[in-house]
Amino acid sequence: MKYAHLGRSGVRVSRICLGTMNFGHWTTEADSHTIMDTAYDSGVNFWDTANVYGGSKGRGTSEEYIGRWFKQNPGKRDEIVLATKVYGQMSEDGINDRKLSAYNIRQAVDASLKRLQTDRIDLYQMHHVDRDTPWEEIWQAMEQLIQEGKILYVGTSNFAGWHIVQGNEIAFKRNLYGIVSEQSFYHLGNRAIESDLIPACDAYGVGIIPWSPLGGGLLGGVLKKMSEGRRTTDNMLKQIEERRTQLEQYEALCDEIGERPADVALAWLLANPAVTAPIAGPRTLDQFKENMHAVEVELSEDTLKKLDEIWPGPGGPAPECYAW
Repeated sequence: MKYAHLGRSGVRVSRICLGTMNFGHWTTEADSHTIMDTAYDSGVNFWDTANVYGGSKGRGTSEEYIGRWFKQNPGKRDEIVLATKVYGQMSEDGINDRKLSAYNIRQAVDASLKRLQTDRIDLYQMHHVDRDTPWEEIWQAMEQLIQEGKILYVGTSNFAGWHIVQGNEIAFKRNLYGIVSEQSFYHLGNRAIESDLIPACDAYGVGIIPWSPLGGGLLGGVLKKMSEGRRTTDNMLKQIEERRTQLEQYEALCDEIGERPADVALAWLLANPAVTAPIAGPRTLDQFKENMHAVEVELSEDTLKKLDEIWPGPGGPAPECYAW
């Protein structure tokens, strides 16, 4: 496994992040623990979850699965850089059990710590922008949690570039370290964040953690899988038809260089200096094992150029991408 710094921080994390959104939804606890065993043995020390993850088993289940793994593996907790998130609604009828008020942050972190069976969260991420809560309130709550040792670093998810700037500038005025990472929707087929968010993150030393790096499966060799009789959803079929020409070119290029489409999609992200670690969110152990090879894939300049031609970005950073 290869490692990189988490944004401008001094902590080093694996170039692949284990995403656990499927734990409790598509993946049983036993299978989740097997995936975590394999991740640990593979050197994947960066694990991501959220307080709302759990699917059919209920909110918080993903954290509970991780917590029970820690309990069954004493001594391994300190080798994992553990990330979770706050924002999502945690009950059907609660009024203040959501978003980023100091009230909810305080309750949410204690609940996550209990489910995770740990004394700290290494990276505490704001899951979405909260336009109803001022930054001063958010940072006051985060500062208190840092002083208490309950969290170490603060990250964001699904924020815009100007949110990164605004959040960090207010943090700096309070003599806080500020935001170190941003978890964004980013893959070859959706490069919108290159215009605004990535330049802002570069300027502030904020590492990008791409979620859905395979575009929900679109970049994982979907045409070949369909030709082999794999079934897919109506939504995926619609996306395939809209992008069939690009997908045909993409999968042909992957065949040409002798790499699986999923590995190429992940390797393309890893070649970007702004990216800390894409999130691999497996449903099965086999899916997770397959993703590990991407760290070793080195894409040539010619291949990167061809990928840009197939999947063009916005045209560079703003304002160049739209002004001239």
